[in-house]
Amino acid sequence: MPGLIRRSDIDEVRSRVNIADVVGDFVTLKSAGAGSLKGLCPFHEERSPSFHVRPQVGFYHCFGCGEGGDVFTFLQKMDHVSFQEAVERMAARIGFELHYEDGGQASDHSNRARLFAANAAAEKFFQQQLATPAAQVGRDFLGGRGFDQSAAERFGVGFAPNSFSALGDALKKQGFTETELATAGLLSTNDRGRSYDRFRGRLIWPIRDVTGQTVGFGARKLLDDEQDKGPKYLNTPETPIYHKSQVLYGLDLARRDIAKGKQVVVVEGYTDVMACHLAGVTTAVATCGTSFGVDHIKIVRRVLGDVDNANTGALGQVVFTFDPDEAGQKAASRAFEEEQRFAAQTFVAVGPEGLDPCDLRLQRGDDAVRGLIAARKPMFEFMIRRRIAGFDLETVEGRVSALRASAPVVAGIRDGALNDGYIRNLAGWLGMDLAEVRSAVRRASFKAKEEPGRVSTGSTAEPASTAELPEQRGVTLTELPTDPITRSERDALMALVQHPEAVGRSLTERALGARFVNSTLYVVRDGIAASLDAFEGSGWVERISREVPAPFASLVAQLAVAPIPERPDRLAGYCQRVVSDLVDRDILRQKSELVGAMQRASAEGDTVRWNELSRRSVALETERRQLRNE
Repeated sequence: MPGLIRRSDIDEVRSRVNIADVVGDFVTLKSAGAGSLKGLCPFHEERSPSFHVRPQVGFYHCFGCGEGGDVFTFLQKMDHVSFQEAVERMAARIGFELHYEDGGQASDHSNRARLFAANAAAEKFFQQQLATPAAQVGRDFLGGRGFDQSAAERFGVGFAPNSFSALGDALKKQGFTETELATAGLLSTNDRGRSYDRFRGRLIWPIRDVTGQTVGFGARKLLDDEQDKGPKYLNTPETPIYHKSQVLYGLDLARRDIAKGKQVVVVEGYTDVMACHLAGVTTAVATCGTSFGVDHIKIVRRVLGDVDNANTGALGQVVFTFDPDEAGQKAASRAFEEEQRFAAQTFVAVGPEGLDPCDLRLQRGDDAVRGLIAARKPMFEFMIRRRIAGFDLETVEGRVSALRASAPVVAGIRDGALNDGYIRNLAGWLGMDLAEVRSAVRRASFKAKEEPGRVSTGSTAEPASTAELPEQRGVTLTELPTDPITRSERDALMALVQHPEAVGRSLTERALGARFVNSTLYVVRDGIAASLDAFEGSGWVERISREVPAPFASLVAQLAVAPIPERPDRLAGYCQRVVSDLVDRDILRQKSELVGAMQRASAEGDTVRWNELSRRSVALETERRQLRNE
């Protein structure tokens, strides 16, 4: 039985791991002020980034959907692992040895961990097999497509021997059970209940998640064999760690260049990805046995940093490559239906003579592949020209029919300037009056609005399947009043939660004695006061979260990640200033109350009390001058 990890070890791992590095495996993060990073939330769809990470305090929070927590919470939600598995994974990442209560053991034999291990062992087995005499057919296939040994090693390509149980036997000797191998999708079962290798006599590509862990395999049939009557291409089935709609082949290799260059190239096969990368187009990815869909878009947008902000002039690019055959045209239509989900500009690249990137590189070289991407056409132009290509534009009837077919495409363009530009282009391509084309586009737009639930290439409405945002839980930062006093209290608490070392123990204790006007922030203040024994410790934020009532824990997390509007070199001064302002305001309040009390004591002739109140007033003024360094 797995034992409980010692609390001290959990805190140590949390303090050593940089949460920005872990989140950065999934989300492209950009600076959002002093010590703050932001990006597109991985937990809900959004067009403007509201997901913030504060590496110094080790917390993240999305101000759009309310999700938040530490590095362990993030891994639990992204990779669907238990808390203990998340801690163990991070401990392994930094090389930290964990200790367990009551002599317990690590959960290395948990299901997901074993599936990852089985895939890693299978990948190594396949790669070793590629060097055997039996794999000559696989090496010939690669060589015939322009890939040498170094290319195979770069992409981890392997070979599955044409054997009933070679892989299964090898992995069982390493300690994996038949159940584990079947759950990982490495073994199948025949109608007699006997297990056998799923991949046989095939070239193998490892499919990895964005962090580089192998989650499955793609395989191409090489032999005409009675034992393998399967399809030409065969992938790992759905498993607890492999979901084909949520992975993109090559993303582990491409993600950094995608984030840096603000471009992703979507191709149709594994060899196309290899050809693009070897030709210098290192942002190429491919789907794995399924069409490019909504889940793929979510992944690409997070890595691309796909944000609605036309003022930046730095919109990203998504380039689709399609075969000119019927299947490719259908793929183009499906991609166009989802185009509205991108803030980035979308393009289509079709190779000369219908060549895909792999064949293009083989026949015309690396320059031709780079030229294919450079000669991309905007998605809208591609779809409009495709719509009108099937009509005889030499006849009135043909031009009118082409206008009716293409007007919904133009009507679906959200950008007003682009919409107007394509109306003009369409009028020129059809040789029709501009006013007539504009009128047809307007009618198509009205028609689309009358059918808001419809998903089509001409609809301006969001698809009916768009996910609803999760309900916000507990108290949220955005719900606080915006009056000056509340803002002052909020800013002071942000400084205390995020940078207690900059504020200092003495000023912190004085601030916690101040009276808070906002009742919600008052609760957080009390939570901080109850956590002073952990002041400046690695578990400072977590301790405060435990001290406040459960509905307020989310607010603590938000205060821990909300951006502080100051440059890093001025951060300490800012934190001291906002906390001092809070104390200063409290001193003024106390002095005002003393003035009133002194007036009442004077009216009653109570000189003893008046003198006492006067001394207290002077002490407060002295404290205020010290606070201001006067």
